[in-house]
Amino acid sequence: FSTVSHDKGDGSVRYLLSGEGAGTIFTINEVTGDIHATRSLDREKKNHYVLHARALDRLTGRVVEPESEFIIKVQDVNDNAPTFPDGPFTASVPEMADIGTSVFQITATDADDPTYGNSARIAYSLLQGQPFFTIDPKNGVIRTALANMDRETREMYSIIVQAKDMAGSVGGLSGSTTVNITLTDVNDNPPRFPQSNYQLYVPESAQVGKAVGKIKANDDDLGVNAEMAYRITNEDGAAMFSIATDSDKREGIISLGKPLDYEKKKAYSLSIEGENTHLDPRFSHLGPFRDTTTLKIIVGDVDEAPVFTMDYYIMDVYENALAGTHVGMVTAQDPDNARGNVRYSIDSSANGEGLFSINANSGLITTTASLDRELVPWYNITVKASEVGK
Repeated sequence: FSTVSHDKGDGSVRYLLSGEGAGTIFTINEVTGDIHATRSLDREKKNHYVLHARALDRLTGRVVEPESEFIIKVQDVNDNAPTFPDGPFTASVPEMADIGTSVFQITATDADDPTYGNSARIAYSLLQGQPFFTIDPKNGVIRTALANMDRETREMYSIIVQAKDMAGSVGGLSGSTTVNITLTDVNDNPPRFPQSNYQLYVPESAQVGKAVGKIKANDDDLGVNAEMAYRITNEDGAAMFSIATDSDKREGIISLGKPLDYEKKKAYSLSIEGENTHLDPRFSHLGPFRDTTTLKIIVGDVDEAPVFTMDYYIMDVYENALAGTHVGMVTAQDPDNARGNVRYSIDSSANGEGLFSINANSGLITTTASLDRELVPWYNITVKASEVGK
């Protein structure tokens, strides 16, 4: 930068500089009035400087010209890459969302001058995440690109977004960040019973109103989308038994409604339906959102037989436990002889596929093989107690 004066270059005028950065960042040639920067300037730290120049007579020190004010504006160059100060990001979108559904809008910042050139003009693109998602290069809006994205198949997607200045052209500077997108659940899976037929043994002495067994349908959805209600759909079964829904375990608890009489009827067949209670009309074409199974209840004859201390037992065992693992113990007594010996056995027709055995003397139930909860989450087995010698 050069000052303007009436000096003819004979050295009679002396130039002085004052103001922001005078003597440190900027210097002036006392003879010519040329102003120079002593080091590189950073517009992002300070974009202008205000300086004052004076011209004095070198001999007398008298002011030759009025003081001049100079504003030096620092011109921007593209020396800052776009950044994502708040990254990485998390977002969510419902599974099965339509193509083009908005997921998240991401914004990068660029410290360069947005009013000068394209140094701060950002274009967005995906480095990772296709073909599942797209991003608008101008506004950074991320959208779904595939239909029928299923949470039960894949729940989490990690995409990488790039922001490049110079409007994305060659030579532009770039930065990137990660967006972790989770598919949230919708009710797109009907309940399903693991088996089409079940069998349950209930002694004729079972008390009315007491639970005699349970049944459960599986649903791959989560939360309210997996909630269901159970009901007995055939009149014969509903006349003798009732079913209530355990909302916490999502099981159907079967209770006796009327007294049983082995001599009158030895078995009942119950048609049991499990149906989702929170339906989404958008996915009705994937239904019906209910399933039916058959439960055969065998009425057990009671003839002065030993009596178990409980009408039914609920026992737990870890899946993948080794064969021979203790499951629990049942206890029965002979009503005619409190000290009489009782022998225990498992009804071969209701032995959970032969996966359990019982100690004939103690009533201790153990596994005969490793169990897999994902294949069968529970078993109904029938244990018999008989008097020794009968």
